[in-house]
Amino acid sequence: MPSPDNPRAALRALASERRLAILDWLRDPRAHFRPQVDGDLVKDGVCGLLIAEKLGVSQPTTSEHLKILVQAGLLRGKRIKQWTFYRRDESAITALKRALRDL
Repeated sequence: MPSPDNPRAALRALASERRLAILDWLRDPRAHFRPQVDGDLVKDGVCGLLIAEKLGVSQPTTSEHLKILVQAGLLRGKRIKQWTFYRRDESAITALKRALRDL
């Protein structure tokens, strides 16, 4: 979770159009992603492969974007079988918004 006292990592994570798009799509995953075999799009998150498909970039490139968002505390990853599923961390996003308002 980003620290309200130090939102730098989150701000760096948000400095990419692709990462902003990922966060936007994950706000309403059913509207932006096709159904997946394993995991519920909302409850479990979206498979990294579906995110790569939607971004139109390689899976390693997508993994790097997702890693940055997870390290910033804006996404949470969940392993199911051999896949990782991602969803927004709404409490961390709210904390970041609050920290930015207080600057």
